Amino acid sequence: MTTKHYMLASDFDQTLSFNDSGLVLAELLGVSDFERKVAGLASSNLVQQGGELAYLIRHDPDFRGVRREHLIEAGRRVRLKAALPTLVNILGNGVGESRFSFFVVSAAPREVVVSALAGIVPAEHIHGTEFAYDPVSGEVSSIKRVVAGYGKVAVIDELSRAQGIPRDRIIYVGDGSSDVHVMLHVNNGEGFTIAVSENLQLARIARYTVLSDNTCSVLVPIFDQLLGMRMPEIRRVFEDNGLQLEDWERARTDRILIRETPSLSAQV
Repeated sequence: MTTKHYMLASDFDQTLSFNDSGLVLAELLGVSDFERKVAGLASSNLVQQGGELAYLIRHDPDFRGVRREHLIEAGRRVRLKAALPTLVNILGNGVGESRFSFFVVSAAPREVVVSALAGIVPAEHIHGTEFAYDPVSGEVSSIKRVVAGYGKVAVIDELSRAQGIPRDRIIYVGDGSSDVHVMLHVNNGEGFTIAVSENLQLARIARYTVLSDNTCSVLVPIFDQLLGMRMPEIRRVFEDNGLQLEDWERARTDRILIRETPSLSAQV
């Protein structure tokens, strides 16, 4: 049987994490009205959705003086969703005749994401907003690349070409309005899209919506819809990796409850 190679690309903020990295950075800097600032930028259409934090870091007085070390520390403070190392492990090992390349594609500063995912996802598999720094002060001096909106589309295309993966074997996972462009792009290439929030705009576009606090939940529709696995097979993969699939409300929106099995999860 021919091995099928898939690329799974995931957003970071509120997809792999519970926190918005911008909010974490704002708390670190003592900025109290981050959400109001972001809402103001969104309503003004001054920047594309997802690029608000990059704009604030470069132009807002409250964020003046941000250095690389601030972004790294913010990443350390981000709270990740459950079983992310297990998700990466399962994808890395492959399932049956299918293998996966996993990438994180986020509008968040790359330093934040790399720091948050240290020891879980290799830095070279993380693509985020990139800054240039003043060689003297170390402060952010300019924006080199914003991975938001069509910027995400460009990264997905670059990765698929580099990996030699056709568009119909691209899987994208995201949570918010900033993922709309890339999900439409993946859908147009007959790829597979998964929303992990009840964002109404995204839910209309994504092939599936999965609601769970466990990152491995996105594997359920992938195994079910793409790989054609039956429920006993899906449960076996989870159990072999220290997870128990306790509840699965199969619907247009899949509500999934997974818990870690202490004796096995400690070995992953």
